[in-house]
Amino acid sequence: QVQLVESGGGLVEAGGSLRLSCAASGRTFSNYAMGWFRQAPGKEREWVGGISRSGRSTSYANSVKGRFTTSRDNDKNTVYLQRNSLKPEDTAVYYCAARKLSYSDYPGAYDYWGQGTQVTVSS
Repeated sequence: QVQLVESGGGLVEAGGSLRLSCAASGRTFSNYAMGWFRQAPGKEREWVGGISRSGRSTSYANSVKGRFTTSRDNDKNTVYLQRNSLKPEDTAVYYCAARKLSYSDYPGAYDYWGQGTQVTVSS
C-alpha cells in the first residue's frame, strides 16, 4: 500500500520555475516507478514524465522535454518535478502516481495516485 501527497504548487509568472514534491508512504516505495500527470480545466489528463524505480531512467512528454526534470530520493520516499521556463499552458493540477516496476504514459496503468496540486502560470 502506497499513499502519495503532492506539494509545491502555486502561482508563478511565465518564465519562472517551480519544484513539485511527491511524498510517499509505505515500505515498498523503491519497488514503484513514478509518473507525473497534469490536467488542465476542460481537458483530459495528460502524461508529463516518468522515472524508474532506481531513478536512473527518466522520460518526458515532448511538450515539457528540456524544461521539466523529475528525480527521486528513495531514502526520503520523495519524487520531485523541477519545472523551468514555465508557460501559461503549463497551468494544471499536477498529480504523481505510482506503478509497480516500470513507468507508463497511460494513467490507467498506475496503482496509486496523489490528490493533486494546483499550478497556475500567469502571463
